[in-house]
Amino acid sequence: MKSSSPRHKITMDYNHELVSADTDVAYHTWMVKYPSALTSFEQITNFAEGKRIALFLDYDGTLSPIVDNPDLAFMSIDMRSAVAKVAKYFPTAIISGRSRDKVYEFVGLTDLYYAGSHGMDIMGPVRQSSGKEVNLFQPASKLLPTIEEVYNSLVKSTKEIKGAKVENNKFCVSVHYRNVDEKNWKTVAQCVHDVIRNYPRLRLSHGRKVLEVRPVIDWDKGKAVTFLLESLGLSDCDDVLPIYVGDDRTDEDAFKVLREGNCGYGILVSPVPKESNAFFSLRDPQEVMEFLKSLVTWKKKTSAL
Repeated sequence: MKSSSPRHKITMDYNHELVSADTDVAYHTWMVKYPSALTSFEQITNFAEGKRIALFLDYDGTLSPIVDNPDLAFMSIDMRSAVAKVAKYFPTAIISGRSRDKVYEFVGLTDLYYAGSHGMDIMGPVRQSSGKEVNLFQPASKLLPTIEEVYNSLVKSTKEIKGAKVENNKFCVSVHYRNVDEKNWKTVAQCVHDVIRNYPRLRLSHGRKVLEVRPVIDWDKGKAVTFLLESLGLSDCDDVLPIYVGDDRTDEDAFKVLREGNCGYGILVSPVPKESNAFFSLRDPQEVMEFLKSLVTWKKKTSAL
């Protein structure tokens, strides 16, 4: 499936992730352009000397493995510990296509920033004094009734398709087809198209085995990164190094902001070669955890000097 607006015919792309016949050789060749953030760690930290790092992390495929049932995308205890420790040293935000509440439920750490629905629902760290959430930004709040209406329609229209799952992410709706027989992918796409074609304020985008219905607003994960940097007082600062780690197409908007602004590093998490706006790569969530632990070790070492 390819990304499309509701006003265009939906086509299918069964190979939206490049897989080589000789994956290992292709991957190592690809890494010449997107070197490992682990083997390049010294280069990253040399550039970070004297700068304040701000860390942005995707969730699915980055902090947790991609699983067949999205409701079971739990992060490991070790990963939660790594995220908790890195957040003690650097401002840290999780930016996900999931609902903010769902990601918060998965992660369970109070001193992070959470941006759900691709950055359309942003929350600051929970106030320790009151235990209350701090809502920072919700640019599509007026469309909540429409999104709820579309969610209910999609649940109804796809209920006969075995393996299809519709997820309400508050400011967007995700239709997962990872467990749908490939011969029925077009049927899933057609169901989504038929439901949203009468909603001009909504658009369709594509992720990893998921179709996502989102509001037509000028907002994405890149805009969320910019907003969070401004909220943290870290925008337009020469002594700030934003690092964004993600695995999906929607993370490319954030990679692009950092690359074009020449202000930070995007790190793509992928076990297969694919084009990206990122500077570096990591193979899987296990390597992401190693990278986070390395950041903490580096920060402790430099702070002690």
